Parts: sequence; structure tokens; C-alpha cells
Amino acid sequence: MLKQRIITALILLPIALCGFFLLEDGSFALFIGVVVTLGAWEWARLAGFEAQSARILYSVFVAVLLFFLYLLPGLAPWVLVAALLWWLVATWLVLTYPDSSEHWSSVLCKLVIGLLILLPAWQGLILIKQWQLGNWLILSVMVLVWGADIGAYFSGKAFGKRKLAPKVSPGKSWEGLYGGLVVSLLITAVVGIFRSWSASQFFFALIGAAIVVLISVVGDLTESMFKRKSGIKDSSNLLPGHGGVLDRIDSLTAAIPIFALLLWAADWGVM
Repeated sequence: MLKQRIITALILLPIALCGFFLLEDGSFALFIGVVVTLGAWEWARLAGFEAQSARILYSVFVAVLLFFLYLLPGLAPWVLVAALLWWLVATWLVLTYPDSSEHWSSVLCKLVIGLLILLPAWQGLILIKQWQLGNWLILSVMVLVWGADIGAYFSGKAFGKRKLAPKVSPGKSWEGLYGGLVVSLLITAVVGIFRSWSASQFFFALIGAAIVVLISVVGDLTESMFKRKSGIKDSSNLLPGHGGVLDRIDSLTAAIPIFALLLWAADWGVM
């Protein structure tokens, strides 16, 4: 399994980096759109669709919506605000699971939730890509999330005692959350020192990083919640050794739109 994971990672990493850094405009939107469409195909299974025809139909529907969002960039603010509202609701759903499942148990509701998860993630990346330092901003949000994941893993292994959300993901602990948060803040601090941020920029960057990391944890737990309810371990087997696309991007689907919204609100995206 480890060998399989390493081989898959070595193949996917250069593809991802080339897609993020070398593609522009429509090509970039299409590249991210393919990833999101695959995620939609997997989400349809979590929503209760087992038939391939139904899962493909849902993924095509998502692809069509992405195309319209590309043609109508003025909708971007509304999509990001919808993401903010959704992830606030998702936080409550995770904290109150399994009781909260009665509010989203229908197939239709889960399909709509899939749109609220996937569309804003695509929209956030498209928006960030257009800004100065767009490539580096995209890399920044990914490093924040990956750094938090690594910090959470090791601190959870070493100190984890109190379960974060035992009914959703028994392996996660509060100690792991704190460790991941510390790592992400250290990364932010290093960037701030390198870029000579002012005291106010430093303060707001640290607050923003903490928000992004915390919401990324909600993204991870949200997919875990839906998988637990569906009795599914992995969203698919598309990525040998890693599960599915959603299993790899669940944290980022939450982090990216909130990161974009914070940058936009602070007017940092054009700096």
C-alpha cells in the first residue's frame, strides 16, 4: 500500500504543479474543472447514486454549471459568499452529528450540498489565479493545509488523547488540531518575515491563516461525515493507495473559497 501511495503521488504531483503554474485562463479553468467534475462523480455515490449513469449525469451537470460560471464571472462573489454560509452550517452539522443527519439525509439535499462544496472551490481557484502572485497564492493555501495536516498527524500521534469528533472521525484529536494550527501559523510567520509585512498585516495574516486551517478541518470532517453515513470508506478508487479525488481535496474544498474570500475582503489579492 505504501509503495502504491508513493508511486501515485510521484505521478500526480508534477501533473498538479504543471497545471497550477503553467496553465492560464481557459486552460487552467478546464484543468481544475476536470478535477472538480471527477469529484462530482464521486460525490454522487456519497449522495446515494450507485448507478454509473446517474453518477455521470450529475458530474456532467456540475461541468455545465462550471462552464456557466466561467462565462459569468460576475457571479463569483455570490458563489464565495454561498460557500462561507455553507461551511458555517457544515460546522454545526459536524458538531451535532449523528442527530444532524436528519436534516440532510435526502438524496436531493446531498446533491445540492455537493454543489456548495465543489463549485466554490473551483471558483476560488479561478479568482485567485487572476490576481498578482496568483500562482504563489494558490501554492500558499495548499501549503497551509498540507502543513496543518502534517502537524496534526504528528502531534496527534504523540499527544492525542481527547477526541475531536469521535462520532465522525475517531482518529482525530484536539491535540492534533492544535499541532496543525501551530505549524500553519509558523509557516505564515516565516512568509511574513520574508515579505517584510507590517505589524497589522502580520496580525491579520495570522488570523486569516487560523480561519483557513480551521475551516479546512471542517471540510475534512464533512466528507468523513457523509462517508460514515453512507458506509463508504473511500470516495472511489481513482487514485491507487489514496482513495478518491475527494479524499485528497476535501480539506481544500473548504479552505480555498474561504482563503479567496479573505484575500478579496482584505484587498490582498491585487497586491
